Amino acid sequence: MREPKLISPSLLARTALAAAPLLLGQTLVRVTEEGEIRCRIVETESYGGAEDRGSHAFGNRRTNRTEVMFAAGGIAYVYLIYGMYSCLNVVVGEMDDPQAVLIRAVEPLSEGDQELMLRRRGRFSGKAANLSNGPGKLCRALQIDRSLNGYPLVQADGVLRLESGDAANELPIVQCPRINIDYAGEYALKPWRFYIDGNPYVSVKDKHPTPWRGC
Repeated sequence: MREPKLISPSLLARTALAAAPLLLGQTLVRVTEEGEIRCRIVETESYGGAEDRGSHAFGNRRTNRTEVMFAAGGIAYVYLIYGMYSCLNVVVGEMDDPQAVLIRAVEPLSEGDQELMLRRRGRFSGKAANLSNGPGKLCRALQIDRSLNGYPLVQADGVLRLESGDAANELPIVQCPRINIDYAGEYALKPWRFYIDGNPYVSVKDKHPTPWRGC
């Protein structure tokens, strides 16, 4: 069996704003009863620190839901939207500094991966990209729910894990404002959403994205 090449711990120790573009091109692995599903991360959003009005932990708000965000980087933060759809975040940064990166879209790496994802979407119809071009969609396709909240993402035998993929500096990454956070005031305008330009699985293409210049 192939030995997983896990993502670098140094990446997960960065702030959300630094880690969000670097997670693009990396591989998200989900192990199910029917087999292993491997996907490429193609779109992320940064939610970084107590000062970010778009973050659940704005103002260092510690609740039963947000407590996992205050852990050291390397675990999953899974929450519900609209009371029914799960969203997957990668907790990053240092202990007691609430930093997380929302995984907004992924691309299955093979037809076999796509088939396993389709089974979890049930009566799915439409173009292939609609399978996982949104945070709620990808969680349904990968069978990710609140039972995985707090799950460590850097275990070689983990049922949900992050493995090394493409180098971000070799990808056509762009950045633009985040989506659906009008409540965040001036923070709604921060260009903290990142995606691989031209990838069909990106949830929403911005009209005027800015090229990401790297670290």
